[in-house]
Amino acid sequence: MSADTPLPAVHTVADLSTRIASWRAEGRRIGFVPTMGALHAGHLALVSDALERADRVIASVFVNPTQFAPGEDFDSYPRTLDADAAKLAEAGCHLLYAPTAREMYPEGFATTVSVAGPAEGLESEARPHFFAGVATVVAKLLNQVRPDVAVFGEKDYQQLLVVRRLAADLDLGVEIAAGATVREPDGLALSSRNAYLDAADRTRAARLNVILKELAEALASGTPVDDAIKTARAAAGEAFDAVDYVEARDAETLAELPPGPVDRPARVLAAVRLGDVRLIDNMAV
Repeated sequence: MSADTPLPAVHTVADLSTRIASWRAEGRRIGFVPTMGALHAGHLALVSDALERADRVIASVFVNPTQFAPGEDFDSYPRTLDADAAKLAEAGCHLLYAPTAREMYPEGFATTVSVAGPAEGLESEARPHFFAGVATVVAKLLNQVRPDVAVFGEKDYQQLLVVRRLAADLDLGVEIAAGATVREPDGLALSSRNAYLDAADRTRAARLNVILKELAEALASGTPVDDAIKTARAAAGEAFDAVDYVEARDAETLAELPPGPVDRPARVLAAVRLGDVRLIDNMAV
């Protein structure tokens, strides 16, 4: 597939199933990259990861209304389907799945998937609605596509662990692979919402990567967890308009770490605000 060749697209579960059935009949291994569109290099890196793991790769574009709370940016969230399709074609994707809201949530839809464990705390404190919306739509997408492997970005690390828990607990039979965070030269993690930042706030936004890097280095050098987090939170408070959280957690479960030096694989995570823009990031210790 190339940018000169239009990317095949389907918009219904029935058409998706027909296309996948033909690939299955040929013995193809199928990879899947779910997105909300407004694609950037981070999304395309996930497609590349999927291409290394599968013979055919499907990417979905669906701005999922159930993971937005009233007052969030659902209506203004960038929708650039034609540009997204061109980027996916250039990246080597084989099929675009772009369902409508009615296709995903037909009249009478009344089911919600709820995940505990890694979904508790952090993002759930500021956005208590969020992971129920994510888990429900991801469960539907994975059931519709039934891929061998689905690739999710580490940039949304808590979401990655929630999806892994979901897939394991519901016996979905899909490998959930992690794609590394793609960053700007100054360290800012790529995000569709970065487009909301003005020039001054874009410069300030890069500070988040520095604060998390300093926190991870402090923990790696043996600084007690509470002391390291206290320092990082103070730095974030000076750099940003508001701080939702700055935390260090167990890398596998997101459980809180015991006091003292870190004695296990850990992850540092943060969510901050610049005006109306909310930034999240994380990195390994």
